[in-house]
Amino acid sequence: MNKTTVAIVGKPNVGKSTLFNRLVGKHTAITEDFPGVTRDRIYGTCQWLDKTFVVIDTGGLMPVTTDDPMLSMMQFQTHVAIEEADVIVCLFDSQAELTSVDYEVVNLLRRANKPVYYVVNKIDSPKDEQRLADFYRLGMAEIIPISAEHKLGLNDFLDKICEQVEPAEIEERDAELVMRIAVVGRPNVGKSSLVNYLLGENRMLVTDIPGTTRDAIDSDVYLNGSHYIFIDTAGIRRKSKITDPLEHYSVVRALKSIDRCHIVFMMLDAVAGVSDQDARIAGYAYNAGRAILLIVNKWDLCEKDTSTSGKYVYQMKEKLKYLDYAPIIFTSALTGQRVFKTLTIANELFAQYNRRISTSEFNTALDDLVNQHHPPAYKGRPVKFYYGTQTAVRPPTFVLFCNYPDGVHVSYKRYLTNQLRERFQFTGTPLQLRIQQR
Repeated sequence: MNKTTVAIVGKPNVGKSTLFNRLVGKHTAITEDFPGVTRDRIYGTCQWLDKTFVVIDTGGLMPVTTDDPMLSMMQFQTHVAIEEADVIVCLFDSQAELTSVDYEVVNLLRRANKPVYYVVNKIDSPKDEQRLADFYRLGMAEIIPISAEHKLGLNDFLDKICEQVEPAEIEERDAELVMRIAVVGRPNVGKSSLVNYLLGENRMLVTDIPGTTRDAIDSDVYLNGSHYIFIDTAGIRRKSKITDPLEHYSVVRALKSIDRCHIVFMMLDAVAGVSDQDARIAGYAYNAGRAILLIVNKWDLCEKDTSTSGKYVYQMKEKLKYLDYAPIIFTSALTGQRVFKTLTIANELFAQYNRRISTSEFNTALDDLVNQHHPPAYKGRPVKFYYGTQTAVRPPTFVLFCNYPDGVHVSYKRYLTNQLRERFQFTGTPLQLRIQQR
């Protein structure tokens, strides 16, 4: 399903990041944001009751021009987030006096032509509510008071936001459904070129200018009796006078495409190597439970010797440690080198992605693995696994019942995952193990 995207905007230091962390953090959100973001946590997923949506944290919104390149980039990123989002949350600081900039921000968002919720933060006590009257001077019909720091008013706030979010759909589990493949990656890595080569025609606009693709385009590919739908995603949009924009918000379209696909073709630039943004996109696909094929494109442009591919694989494994199971292929969308082999691998991934293991077969394997390597004791008591069963596909998901779920160390869970992956040929798809008390 294509998740709703909610952008949190506002002037600097009004508490946007605090609110973002409350929505997607460990203590308040069911789903955390994805791995790979080391310095800035910008994207995350929030689940509230039966609704799930993507949250974007933005830089400070100041609707004025500036000669400072860094501030200009920050403004550019924020405006792209506003353009890409389905819903906007405009955050104010109750402790700050209103200025002309606040009026300009509200006027700017009124032109966005999409739902905007005006939220006043730092309402930490009843006496702070007196400050709300000042904000009605900005001309909005409704103001939502919250304290992101103290978790006050967040329930009502989320109820309001979720009026714009559709309930999560239960995905059809028929393994014969058409395979949906999202082609994602940074701008100018060859996403459209790869799909065009598979299509055998220039159905999509392809240029060497990053950001040419403006919208996600679904294209049908029929080959050897199989039907694929390719979702080609856009890089960041071109803007005049910005020649090297920070590409954070090129991720937004990739997120939406990943949400409605089965297989992710994660395209990397063989010349540029693996970047932090590659890790952001791949990490989101990993947390979304999608099967992933790592495609190293432009391989024809690299000077190679007998160790080149090995060095590149090592670099990828270091940068994307959580995808150590994902298959890797080196291609050239320009020459067609190994392009059609990507579909062969996709077929294998799709079969694994839909594979079901009988409960009896799974428990036989579980007993063998536990007997080969017993879990460490928990508080002096033995950890016992009673039985397990597969509860879902896409991705294959197993629930294991034991007496002390907290006593199963992450390293032992990794041991079980790796061994089950090998035992049942889940070599290229994510595998989820959930351990709970009987």
